[in-house]
Amino acid sequence: MKQYILGTLGLLLGIAMVLKTDVFLRSFGRIDWFEEHLATSGGSRAGYKIIGVVFILMALLALTGQFGALAGGALKKIFVR
Repeated sequence: MKQYILGTLGLLLGIAMVLKTDVFLRSFGRIDWFEEHLATSGGSRAGYKIIGVVFILMALLALTGQFGALAGGALKKIFVR
């Protein structure tokens, strides 16, 4: 049950970040790293959209029950030798 609630909230947050980027930009301000490394005039806008897409993908993994398998496999490869 918890995975559905968190997955739905993450999905809604990701969609909001992609569709309402200006609201997040006004609320949280510009992100210097994105402004510097994305060679566009709206680096922070693109950055918020990228973060939103990542939230959407992670939420879909959580909703389908695959997030634990992906995170566990990635962490195992990083920390276990």
